[in-house]
Parts: sequence; C-alpha cells; structure tokens
Amino acid sequence: MRQAGCTLVLTALVLGLTSAPGFAERNLVPTLERSFDVCPDRPAEPVWMQEIPLRQAYQRLLVQDIYRAQNLERIVEIGNCDCATRFPSWDAADAVFRELYASDERWEMLEASDAYNRRANAARPAAKAICEAVEQLVTQPRYERRHLLR
Repeated sequence: MRQAGCTLVLTALVLGLTSAPGFAERNLVPTLERSFDVCPDRPAEPVWMQEIPLRQAYQRLLVQDIYRAQNLERIVEIGNCDCATRFPSWDAADAVFRELYASDERWEMLEASDAYNRRANAARPAAKAICEAVEQLVTQPRYERRHLLR
C-alpha cells in the first residue's frame, strides 16, 4: 500500500513537471504586432524597408541608424522630448539614405551605419537627460512642479 502511494505521488509529480513547460510555451507565442508603452502612435517604417530581402537587410539597418541619430540629435537641439520629436516621419531618414547611400556598396553602408551609431551614442546621454526631466515634470504633482521650475 505504501509503495502504491509513493508510485502515485511520483507519477503525479512527473506528469505535473512535464506538462508545465508545454503550457508555458503556448503562452509565449511571439507575434509580429509591435506595441509600445511610450509613444504608441509611432509611424511605421516605409514599406520598402519592411519588404526588403534578407540579403539586403544592411540597407534597412542603415536607414534605422540614420533615423535614430537624427531623432536623438533633434531632441538635444530642440530640448523637447514629445512624441513628434522622438518619432517623426521616416521621410527625412529615407531621403538621406536615397541621396547619399542608395548606390553605395555594402561595406560603405556598413561604415555609414557605424558612423550614425556613434552619432546616436554621443547624443543619447543628453537626450536621455532631457526626456527624464520632462517625464519628471509630467509625473510630479502640481505643487511640486512649481517648486521644480523655480
């Protein structure tokens, strides 16, 4: 009787452990839909970038790097961190790519991408400070905001 009870407990334990990962995997199915907590109405990338063949993904990466560098530099230049400043249309980055890099070789685009990453990284600390200051003002109660602005 005791052996049957132990067998039953072990069987239940094994079944419980083996079924849990299967249940967890079903809940972690990735989706292609992107959702954002901050500035959820961001403009979508240009269609050509979304449909670019894998072998030419470096072109998409370059446009993304141009976009990010432009946006961080704009935040610092203007001193504003609203959604329109942080996530404008992709038109300016797309235009820079088409005018300066569209006919370049892959290695040239990778070098340009590296340069835009350096620019973005240089602007990031100042942009982050501006955005955090704005966030602090927005989340502070009204009477504390007056004190911070003095």
